[in-house]
Amino acid sequence: MKQYLLAVLLLFLTFSKISGQTANASKRVIKVDYNKSDGKMNTMFKECIGAGRANEGLRADWQQQLAMAKKECDFKYIRMHGLLTDDMAVYREDSKGNPEYNYQYIDALYDFLISIKMKPFVELGFMPNALASGSQTIFWWKGNVTPPKDYNKWGDLIKNLTQHFTERYGSEEVKTWYFEVWNEPNLSPGFWTGTQAEYFKLYEYAAKAIKSVNPDYKVGGPATAGAGWVPETIDFCAKNNVPLDFISTHTYGVSQGYLDEYGSTGTVLNKDDSSVSGDVINSGKQIANSAKPNLELHYTEWSSSYTPADPIHDSYHSAAYILQKLKQVGNAPNSMSYWVFTDIFEEPGPRFTPFHGGFGLLNTQGIKKPAYFSYYLMNKLGETELKNTDTSSWVTKNSKGDVQVLFWDSTYTLPEKDVNNQAYYIKDLLSKPKGEVKIEVEGLQKGKYNLEIYKVGYKVNDAYTDYLAMGKPSQLNREQLKSIKQKVNGEPISTEKVTIDASGKYSRSYKINENDVVFFNFVKQ
Repeated sequence: MKQYLLAVLLLFLTFSKISGQTANASKRVIKVDYNKSDGKMNTMFKECIGAGRANEGLRADWQQQLAMAKKECDFKYIRMHGLLTDDMAVYREDSKGNPEYNYQYIDALYDFLISIKMKPFVELGFMPNALASGSQTIFWWKGNVTPPKDYNKWGDLIKNLTQHFTERYGSEEVKTWYFEVWNEPNLSPGFWTGTQAEYFKLYEYAAKAIKSVNPDYKVGGPATAGAGWVPETIDFCAKNNVPLDFISTHTYGVSQGYLDEYGSTGTVLNKDDSSVSGDVINSGKQIANSAKPNLELHYTEWSSSYTPADPIHDSYHSAAYILQKLKQVGNAPNSMSYWVFTDIFEEPGPRFTPFHGGFGLLNTQGIKKPAYFSYYLMNKLGETELKNTDTSSWVTKNSKGDVQVLFWDSTYTLPEKDVNNQAYYIKDLLSKPKGEVKIEVEGLQKGKYNLEIYKVGYKVNDAYTDYLAMGKPSQLNREQLKSIKQKVNGEPISTEKVTIDASGKYSRSYKINENDVVFFNFVKQ
């Protein structure tokens, strides 16, 4: 009997040891050395940000929100639709058919952008009604999506506008801008009623008009949906000696659907780990294998979903999703412009509730969504990246001796069967534990540090879950608005004193839940 019990005990101990080794082996470790650099931190994530349409940029609340986002996230460029649409009062013709140009609204908008040290990523569209060949429009604000009735007049408009920019802001400033021709012409007849050949003609007239003002100005396209037309655009420009300085295109992380400003088809977040990033990397390869292998690549729209009626945009899941996709694309793009910075966005018309699945990092009242804090925290990273094999983190340092560790969990939680984003992400979604992440930093400078710990996740900087707890009011009163904004302030959840001895080592395990985002900021004293 004793031998039997001894055998069972040995078996138990052996199993426990193996289990413990397995658990330890699968434990996530982020191990870096302060002295092992991986070069300058790539900040393509904040090169550009999207906005709905130009006319919305004349609103005081829109401008206030952008100024805050610039200050806290440091976006460099902004891209928006509708610069040439009639609500911007750019173009008309007199009784004899002679063009008349007016840029007062554009000036007011661009003067503001320059004043907060941002630059326009100039999207040339849509067609002024007086110049259009047809009457088909898109969106509540009726952007005309037909080709010009006269391509020479189209070219003259673009040349005159470019000359105006040069006179107002100077050629040295405008040289730093990007001119992008149209938006998603491959979604026909949604954004463009013409053919691919007609788009290339539109592009050619615009590109040559811009270059006629200054050959150093940058022009590109095709600004397509779904990473389309990249080889075709390069081939057309190469064969026809048409200027092309960069490729721009778009991608979204859902696995079904089409142009859908109302979210009525029911979107489903793509489970494929390479969604979004796969498109970006492939576009880079297409350029590298083309007749113009040195072109810049700008993804001028990207997000988890292409509809401004998708609750994933409001969910805490978006914060980790954004970081995971940006980490995956690596150095392939020159910029990844998130679509968009604010829910002041009226493609389907003005929205009637504070949270409605809008694209924005901020809601209409300026409440910071979890997605906002992804960019807020990325902007706190240092200028030098450290070598790091973990695929869901960045570790950086700055010239002051500070160290930053941004890490997250990215877990796909959408149920498999017949559940779309619109039915799932509207719920109070409890986040399950995902174990511990061990942080190991070597080579630190000896001394004292303040360790600031920031977090985004379920019920932490999670405005939508706070909104659900209020009973989803159709309108927020002042007290409710103040309450949510106070909770989602982005401040550290804790601050600790850390002393690094002569060994230069720091080690810490941190419990993490599904889709948590955590930021350690070691500030040298």
